[in-house]
Amino acid sequence: MHELDAIEVSRHWEDNAEAWARQARSGLDVFRDALNTPAFLALLPPIAGLRGLDVGCGEGSNTRQLARLGARMSAVDIAPTFVRYAQSTETADPLGIDYAVGDGMQLPFADGAFDFATAFMSLMDMPDPARALQQMYRVLRPGGFVQFSILHPCFVAPHRKVLRDRKGKARAIEVGDYFESTDGRVDCWWFSTLPTRERSKVAPFRTPIFHRTLSQWFDILTSAGLVVEKLGEPTANAQTRGSHATQPVIEDTRIAPMSLHVRARKPCNGG
Repeated sequence: MHELDAIEVSRHWEDNAEAWARQARSGLDVFRDALNTPAFLALLPPIAGLRGLDVGCGEGSNTRQLARLGARMSAVDIAPTFVRYAQSTETADPLGIDYAVGDGMQLPFADGAFDFATAFMSLMDMPDPARALQQMYRVLRPGGFVQFSILHPCFVAPHRKVLRDRKGKARAIEVGDYFESTDGRVDCWWFSTLPTRERSKVAPFRTPIFHRTLSQWFDILTSAGLVVEKLGEPTANAQTRGSHATQPVIEDTRIAPMSLHVRARKPCNGG
């Protein structure tokens, strides 16, 4: 197994993009829609009137939510098909978002161009998240912030298994190989809400995985010059959004979170 480079990673995401966009827009990405994105938005400070950058925007769903909160958004994704979907929606229902194909590890923007940057579940899919956060630091104005979500490094380790009781309810999360690198590992999977009978008709997603430990993520952030100011660990509760709130992918977060949300700030005296 060799470590995947940025070109190979972009190829995987371009291969995923068509099916991912269609399935997500049909409501199959329940974890995103019912829990993860609402929790992310609840963690955000006010962004109305600010200029923001969404890194790894996918088909643009989350970027549009940021724009609806009043931010003036730009967004990049490494997969042209994702950007095509996002731009098509922007053309049909304009929110003033500028989309472009771009690599989060080499952002095509000037220093200090943005008040904030976001990355919804994209940094852990990049070969070099340290470089990506350095790039976000560079394009932030002094005092600006970055907020991102990733798979929780403690509870979505290279080995993860949900242990269930006889009724199928989660009772524990089994994790292993926490300190093992997964650089070069490609996982194959479907949205858990895609019916089993449909899976023979749809190819699984093939996603590159780049696991880092919690301490490594902390080192990545501080090495970039960012100061951590807020953490979030979304869990199912009475306010969990939508009719799919009882899906296992949501209910399982009552045992342990699947994602970690981080907000960090560029110091006002930052370069």
